[in-house]
Amino acid sequence: MRCIHCNQDTYLLKNGHRKCKKCKKKFSPQKINKDIKIIEYFCEDFTAKESSKKLGLNYVTVKRKFDTFRKIAALYLEKEYENKKEILEFEEYLYLEKSKRRDKKNIFDAYNFITFDYGGKIYNILMPDLSKYKNSFLQDGLQEVYYKEFERFLKLNKIIKLKSKNNLLKKFWLFFENSITKYKGVNRENFFYYLKECEFKFNYPLKCKEILKKLYLNKDF
Repeated sequence: MRCIHCNQDTYLLKNGHRKCKKCKKKFSPQKINKDIKIIEYFCEDFTAKESSKKLGLNYVTVKRKFDTFRKIAALYLEKEYENKKEILEFEEYLYLEKSKRRDKKNIFDAYNFITFDYGGKIYNILMPDLSKYKNSFLQDGLQEVYYKEFERFLKLNKIIKLKSKNNLLKKFWLFFENSITKYKGVNRENFFYYLKECEFKFNYPLKCKEILKKLYLNKDF
């Protein structure tokens, strides 16, 4: 078996682990195979709960792996965007969970991010969170005024540069909306990483597994 770190020959240890003849690093083939399986389920859009059941693994273990994969993907996307040559189009997007859309006071629970198309790939920047102001708006009893002003602000200050109606941004937003709903609610503190998960899978639909396996096993990120 080849070393997962430097691709050199390894030898078997008594505990079943392998040790590289060159870099001297140790690893467990059994653990690596388990992690690769989890990566595959992650890239195939299974939730951590679904994956843990199918693999017969502890949910918390799988959930932690999924969180790690999202962070690895986010770092990879940052590095890819740093090498961009040209930004073709961009536009702001306001996302609010479907269950909250009927009550306009929930507008302050929405996520606002700017989506960029750079050479056929998508990149998102998450804007500041407005939810921290929600309670003070409601306590003032002036939520109608605040809502109208906020709505007006969004219309007048919308950031946009589009060349066509049928663009890559809209395709991503549709992909994002379909993907995020399967989680049935996301912690606000972690929303950025779920957004980046969608961005990663959208940009690399055919290479998602290959890229993530390489990044995770090489530990470059």
